[in-house]
Amino acid sequence: MAFESLSQRLGGVFKRLRGKGKLSEADIKAAMREVRMALLEADVNYTVAKSFIAQVTERAMGHEVMESLTPAQQVIKIVNEELTALMGGDEAARIHIKSKPPTVLMLCGLQGNGKTTHAAKLGKWFLKAGHRPLLVACDVYRPAAIEQLQVVGKQAGVPVFTMGTEKPEVIAKAAVAHAKDHGNDIVILDTAGRLHVDEALMAELGRIREAVTVDEVLLVVDAMAGQDAVNVAKAFNEAVAVDGIILTKTDGDTRGGAALSVKAVTGKPIKFQGTGEKLDDLEVFHPGRMASRILGMGDVLTLIEKAQETQDQKKAAETAKRMMDSKFDMNDMLDQLAQMKKMGGVSAMLSMLPGGAKVNPDDVDEKAFVRVEAIILSMTPAERAKPSIINPKRKRRIAAGSGTSVEEVNRLLRQFEAMQKLMKQVKKNPRAFGRRMNLGF
Repeated sequence: MAFESLSQRLGGVFKRLRGKGKLSEADIKAAMREVRMALLEADVNYTVAKSFIAQVTERAMGHEVMESLTPAQQVIKIVNEELTALMGGDEAARIHIKSKPPTVLMLCGLQGNGKTTHAAKLGKWFLKAGHRPLLVACDVYRPAAIEQLQVVGKQAGVPVFTMGTEKPEVIAKAAVAHAKDHGNDIVILDTAGRLHVDEALMAELGRIREAVTVDEVLLVVDAMAGQDAVNVAKAFNEAVAVDGIILTKTDGDTRGGAALSVKAVTGKPIKFQGTGEKLDDLEVFHPGRMASRILGMGDVLTLIEKAQETQDQKKAAETAKRMMDSKFDMNDMLDQLAQMKKMGGVSAMLSMLPGGAKVNPDDVDEKAFVRVEAIILSMTPAERAKPSIINPKRKRRIAAGSGTSVEEVNRLLRQFEAMQKLMKQVKKNPRAFGRRMNLGF
């Protein structure tokens, strides 16, 4: 997860603050020095880090913290608010869709940052939102760029407009006319990139903007490039007036400096973040949610949204009813494993839960769930529906069929039995269960 090391460093700072009870100015200054070092190590722009620390320190030295009964919590609250403000504020920046279509979006950026893939991701995102997007191949230089867009466009279910190696501005103009004739309300221009920012690239982008009315220029930036990503964003913004950023590879081994710096340096908001290699791995960037994840508070809202996107609501309701009626069986467990896969697996889900950032992804055995799936698939329909009939002979057959051991089969059956008992307790006395689990009902 992006920000993992930063999250752990800040967690250590706040843990020490909590242990002090009432805070002195010296305590706050010492904590802020550590926070500043953590930010700089995360490759946050020096000026941005300095300004951020000054703002947090000024507020932390105020009456609201020094006289508070829970000063450490107040400091965390201030840091959370300032991080949110640093990345763009409470509200996520949205794409403005024109009332008179088509809305034209131009993707730009350096070569290798993922423009073509994210053009398809963006197209699929709009398609799911009820729009009729059109992808346009304006990169006429990179070998196989047009073919790549056609491939990912087909995978996303979004049509692709091409005119071979015609001039990009001519292609863009023809594509907009095509969109008007065919009812496409979103036009996404996939432009060429370079290995570095140069005048020829900027001039070409300028010609495209002269040929068609571009409603938003979205710069695709590689989060793993760290401070270089911020410098690239600044250069593009000065040359072509960027409207927003798409930050890619935020799931990779990145220190997070780009996400924390780019808004402050360019004044332009991050609008989307790429969270994986699949075409569905694109999310609206929510500064407040990202701040919460950095501080180890989780991102439950995004987790809920992912569940709503991937889960069949009718089937989920049926499964919940079966659980409450003690009819939950191994087929239902198999369905739940499939849903968890769609949401990105256990590691992805953990990163969005409060405290989840503290869990080392290497400690999560994703293969264990693959083995569970293999065990269930090795059962007969009758065994899945009624696991209680599984005797020692059946266990040996299931273990052999799934490539696991009898002990692993026994462990799964014990876990299933424990789950059934738990559901019976909930059905019998939900209020007592809620109090016991500290659920507040």
